[in-house]
This record gives sequence, C-alpha cells and structure tokens, in this order.
Amino acid sequence: MSLGDIHTPVLLERCVELLAPALTREGAVLVDATLGMGGHSEALLKRFPEVNLVGLDRDQDALRIAGERLAGFGDRVHLVHTVYDGIDAALKESGFDAADGILFDLGVSSLQLDVADRGFAYSQDAPLDMRMDQTTGPMASYVLATYSEGELRRIFERYGEEKLSGRYARAIIRSRDEVPIERSGQLVDILVAATPYAAQRAGHPAKRVFQALRIEVNGELSVLERAIPAALERLPVGGRIVVMSYQSLEDRIVKRELARATASTSPAGLPVELPEHAPRFRLLVKGAELASDEERARNPRATPVRLRAAERVRDAA
Repeated sequence: MSLGDIHTPVLLERCVELLAPALTREGAVLVDATLGMGGHSEALLKRFPEVNLVGLDRDQDALRIAGERLAGFGDRVHLVHTVYDGIDAALKESGFDAADGILFDLGVSSLQLDVADRGFAYSQDAPLDMRMDQTTGPMASYVLATYSEGELRRIFERYGEEKLSGRYARAIIRSRDEVPIERSGQLVDILVAATPYAAQRAGHPAKRVFQALRIEVNGELSVLERAIPAALERLPVGGRIVVMSYQSLEDRIVKRELARATASTSPAGLPVELPEHAPRFRLLVKGAELASDEERARNPRATPVRLRAAERVRDAA
C-alpha cells in the first residue's frame, strides 16, 4: 500500500480538539499508541509545531508507511516497533519520561483490512494469518488447527459474543478432520454452511468469528487491560488521553479503567473527602461519544466508534 492509498482518520478533528490543551507547551510529547498509517499523528504534528511524537505499532508495514508520511517532521518523530502496552519502554527508548497526550485508535487498521493477504477480512479469500505483527506468534490457521472444540467455542463466545459458537466450533472440527483450514474463503464457507437460514439475515455469519480469531491471535484484550493503566501513569497533571474503540469488549475495558481513575478512594462515611483520596483524573466526555451522521456518511469506518477521554487533575499520593 502506498501513501496515496491512505484513508481518512476517524474523528480526526475531535481528537485534535481534545488533545490540544495538553500539547501547547514547548517540547510536549504525544504518544500515538496505535500509529497505523500516521493520519492522526500527521495532523497533530502540523497543528502543534513544538510537539514530539512517539509512535507505536506492532505492524512493521504500518511503521514503514507512517515513517514515509512523517519523514518531513525530522527528529520530532520517534517510531517504535512494539505493542501498545509497551508505552513505558517506548518512551524511555525515545528519551522521554512522560507523555502530555496519549491517543489510542483501537482495533484492526485500514492497512490490515485492505491488504488481502493478511487474512483479516472475511470478504476476501486469503491465507488465515491475522497477526498484526507478522514477525511473531501463531497464525489464525494454527488456532483453527489445534484448539479443541471447547476452546474454539470459548473464544467465539468471549471475543465474538457469537450465539452460534457451539455450532461453529463443531463445524470447524468436522471440516478440519477432512482438510486443513488455511484460507479465509474456506472458513467462510464452513460458517455459512453451518448457519441456519434465518440467522443469515441478521448479518454475515463470519463477522463475529473473524473478530474473535483476530482478538485471540493478537491477545488484544489482555494487552489493552495492561495498556490503559500504563498510559494513565505516564500522564502528568494536565495530560490527556483519548481512546477510540470499535467493539463493545474493548469499550468495556476502557470504560472500567477510566472509571477507576476518576473515582474517589475516600472510605465510605467520611464527611469530607481528603485530598489524597480525590480522583486523579476527570472525564472529558460524558459516556462514549459517537461519530456524527455527517462523519459516518463521509467515513464509514467511523460508524462503530466509541470515543472516551480523560485529563489528569492531580499527582498520585
């Protein structure tokens, strides 16, 4: 994929607006924890000429494309090949102790969806890889070849919230006994054949299974559970975090971690809140903010987005 194929970043202006107050000081540091092809980072580097970027991505193709896109910003840009729970190490490697602004744009990227041979899209026949970092870890085809029926059912239920998990797991076991399941087209055919006709009208049978496999292969939820607390700890007073999620499992984790950070720790029954028990963060958005109808029409990838944001208001006790 070339620079000319880059897609419009989701909720770009809203992200800039929310992060702006934290990025105005000279030498401010922005962490783009899910760099992708660098669209959000490019806009923020242009708007704030004093900002230094630490861009993280586990996908080396994304780092290459973003590196080309951001080359004109010179030594203000520090790109690190890592998963987004590696914020601490990435900051230290780049020469910084803290981050004034942190952005997460979760889920599968445009690059991964649009390059057919990555195996993320059920609409394109390709090898069942699904690794965001193609240098490490087992592929989706390995999961399908080695997991038991119970294990497959578990991940389809947990990570895909799929009501037909048991039926799909049994169909996969039967099929792999005859021939290895190595391509997305094979898996789609198996799932469609195992789906009652009435259920097919509720959406594509493969959607939730492909999501579940992707999450399992990349450990996405466990990484996110570590990444959000780690990110919050790297923010100074006045620092801000913006997180965009695209499915309910991610959003629940983000909501839970921000709720913890913005809650008082005062013991029940105290008539006055002691300063050391006051919340460390405040929410910048009420609930989860959605894309406008106009943005959804302009950029369909924004349709499922849920945005949450917070600002640090005091140091830890």
